[in-house]
Amino acid sequence: MMRKSTFGAVLAFLFAAAGALTAAAIYLYRREKELDEYERLLFNDEYEDEDDDDFDEDPVYEPIQDEPAKSDDADDAGL
Repeated sequence: MMRKSTFGAVLAFLFAAAGALTAAAIYLYRREKELDEYERLLFNDEYEDEDDDDFDEDPVYEPIQDEPAKSDDADDAGL
């Protein structure tokens, strides 16, 4: 049979372990809620920049201006 002091020490250890596990569970629960809120704010479309709308448009193709053709005389002159 255990002595009363040993039983008290084991009982105190069990209560301390249960308290530590409870504190860890509460911390993780609150941290998960906080991270969910940050994620909701990060990926919220309400605060979307107006500049990003420019990238949703179709590309605009502009005509290339004709460059003057090189003449063979410029090559002969050493230019």
